[in-house]
Amino acid sequence: MIAISLPATRGSWSTMSFTSTLYLYPVLDLLLAKIPSQLQPEIRLGLQEALVNAAKHGNKLDPSKTIVVQFAITKDGYSWIISDEGCGFSPDCDCICQPTELLPSEDYESGRGLCLLHQIFDRVQWNREGSELRLCKQIRRGRFNPLLC
Repeated sequence: MIAISLPATRGSWSTMSFTSTLYLYPVLDLLLAKIPSQLQPEIRLGLQEALVNAAKHGNKLDPSKTIVVQFAITKDGYSWIISDEGCGFSPDCDCICQPTELLPSEDYESGRGLCLLHQIFDRVQWNREGSELRLCKQIRRGRFNPLLC
């Protein structure tokens, strides 16, 4: 089940919550509904990675735990805050390095998500506990520069 609280005005935050699952198509479709089509593939990839991490690593795929997504659209861009009920984590980097330096070796089956997030979004920031992720994508008026074509 997905619960949504819609804003009264543009720029206000909406809230969506859903149980931990890897079936994210309906959630992503709702989150991307007002995003320009040329940006959707890139943002979909980034949001999917963030939501999978919240469900899989944060909530350990426990269906009794919830993921909450707050999102807003402003004239300057798009923002999301993704929260899970897990115990949190501490990113391995201080985010000063180049995102490609975050890539694990090819022997690892996972770990590329942080690099993707830093490539796609202009701001990637966790709260102190590591259970809440803030993502921002800025819009440069008249210029869309998607990473994916």
